[in-house]
Amino acid sequence: MKFSLLVAIVPEDMEQECIDAATRAGAVGMTLMAGRGIGGERKKTFFGLTYEGSQSVMLMTLEKGLSLKVLKAIRHVLNPSGEDSKGLVMTLPVEHLGGIDMSQLKRFEERLRHEV
Repeated sequence: MKFSLLVAIVPEDMEQECIDAATRAGAVGMTLMAGRGIGGERKKTFFGLTYEGSQSVMLMTLEKGLSLKVLKAIRHVLNPSGEDSKGLVMTLPVEHLGGIDMSQLKRFEERLRHEV
């Protein structure tokens, strides 16, 4: 079985909506971290200070086939109209993996059996 690491960087106020979309698409667990971002164009605020807003970084280890489904679900939340996206989502291949919860592995296997 091959795995992918899905990384989503989303605005903090959209975090729960993205978690819900990922869960509906089949993700069973994730790690969430707080982050800050700097965009290409800095936004000016009070007294000339810049503020880009808080972001959440979501990390999910998923079976490779499932990762695309979860990516598309999160992308739909971030970019529903096909215009400017409010975040970033990507997958990276995982070469070696240790410590994955065995119940999560069984869910991946069951999903593969149902698809075949």
